[in-house]
Amino acid sequence: MRRSLFLLMFFALCLPAPFALAQAALRTEGDVSSAAGPYEAEVPVASQSDADRSGALARALGSVFAKISGDRGATARPGVMQVLRNASDYVQSYDYRQDQGTSASGAPSYRTVLVARFRQDDVDAIASALGLPVWPQPRPKPVIWLAIDDGSGPRLVTVQQSNAARPLLDKAVERGYRLGLPTGSAAEQALVGAIWRQDTAAIARASARYAPPMQLIGKLYRSGSNWKADWVFVDNGKELARWSTTEGDARRAMAGGADGAADALVKRYARAGGGSGAAGTYRVVVTNLHSAEDYLRVAAALRGAPVVRSMVPVRAQQDRIELLLEMTTGPAGLNRMLGQESDLVPASPVDPDALTLPGETVPAAPTITEYRLR
Repeated sequence: MRRSLFLLMFFALCLPAPFALAQAALRTEGDVSSAAGPYEAEVPVASQSDADRSGALARALGSVFAKISGDRGATARPGVMQVLRNASDYVQSYDYRQDQGTSASGAPSYRTVLVARFRQDDVDAIASALGLPVWPQPRPKPVIWLAIDDGSGPRLVTVQQSNAARPLLDKAVERGYRLGLPTGSAAEQALVGAIWRQDTAAIARASARYAPPMQLIGKLYRSGSNWKADWVFVDNGKELARWSTTEGDARRAMAGGADGAADALVKRYARAGGGSGAAGTYRVVVTNLHSAEDYLRVAAALRGAPVVRSMVPVRAQQDRIELLLEMTTGPAGLNRMLGQESDLVPASPVDPDALTLPGETVPAAPTITEYRLR
């Protein structure tokens, strides 16, 4: 019974020869969709209406931020949700695709998928302004050494059974990188015992013919009523991470391997976002104000910038207003978020002494920046 359930779930282990020949290559990679680039994403939608598309574009842009940063919690970072509400402003193009599946009753089912592509320069500028980490391109393609035991003994998953590892391959693509499978030679098939023992040295030696020298080693097996997967990620002979995933569904347990490997790669190779200044409170001067409407335009421009967390007026004098801005970045990040079409135009830094009247005390702030209202 266990074996029949296993074969049903991992039907690709018994794929006919033509498919195996089509996959006969040194490695195979996850290719869940055409939207595999870091600035592209696919999300399901209920319909092609404007309302459904708006929400889907926000989810797609969130996925893009997660891919370029490697941080699966990127949407929870300060300022990101505010950017997502305006996701349509950064879209390069989008279209729809119909995916056909099978419902629980066996009848055909259809799902509409939005494929969104975002402008790289805009996304990079936002990520920099928000201080998101950057996971550089090109990214490595580790080799998966996965053994699965349904109760009748472990077996190695190779390119000929790539669909058996599809949840793992697809999750890696979702996280912004790809994984490869071994070709399945007789010598590699004999490594199942080493995989089960998590003998990283033996696997590294066998994996020397593949590049880069990174291995994701996993074993998937029944654990009571659940499926459990034990993972080790090795980079050039060094163990970077070791973890386990336990799920009622084998596909989710398997996908946890891609998440853990991505987290290990990001921790090792991602660089902190920079170039936009540190978070803090900054003094800002805006000039060329001549009416109450001008003050409202200043407030709207600053509140519309996701990096601005709070705004406190300090003083209004003649045609200028001074503000304290609490920001998640520095002035350079604010300038990027304002953009070239903003009502606020960056000017030269201001001499603090020129803004303070004799005997006046003004709250301190790290720096003072001047803007001119168009």
